[in-house]
Amino acid sequence: MLRAAHAPTVALPPVIETLIWIAVALVAIGMYLSWTAGRLDRLHTRIDAARAALDAQLLRRASVTQELATSGVLDPAASIVLYEAAHAARQAEEEQREVAESELSAALRAVFGETAQVEAVKEIPGGQEAALELAAAVRRVPMARRFHNDAVRAARALRRHRTVRWFRLAGHAPFPLAFEMDDEPPVALADRPAG
Repeated sequence: MLRAAHAPTVALPPVIETLIWIAVALVAIGMYLSWTAGRLDRLHTRIDAARAALDAQLLRRASVTQELATSGVLDPAASIVLYEAAHAARQAEEEQREVAESELSAALRAVFGETAQVEAVKEIPGGQEAALELAAAVRRVPMARRFHNDAVRAARALRRHRTVRWFRLAGHAPFPLAFEMDDEPPVALADRPAG
């Protein structure tokens, strides 16, 4: 009977085996840190995009409000209130923007608090389009703000992790801030148009 020849196994010295395991662990840690830094970067990019969309919706709402206020469709008192609030919202510095936008929301609720005011606007020539455009702008602001604040919340949660802080994975990116404002739309404009 012939015996099968076994290849001799070569045992690595314990030092080399330990170094290999350390290298594998370092590579795994490096991959995790790289993945986390990439995720944080994507969240910051998402915040920037959401903030740009929010700014666009706020600008659109203020512009439509100013347009409606200067169109002669509303009574003079309502026109002045809306124009001043919209102008203040468009011209506000970044530190005062949340307050100015909240004041515009309050002015819109004061003027369009009842359906009768919206119906009066719709009866005037060109009023139907203006009311629909304002209603659309007013409905989009809360959605854009929610998307922005959700992205901020996710980035904040990730930035609170110890590994992100210890290894400074956020780099020099500023800590993300939520956009807090009163964005409750007027009841008469919040309802979607029928048909």
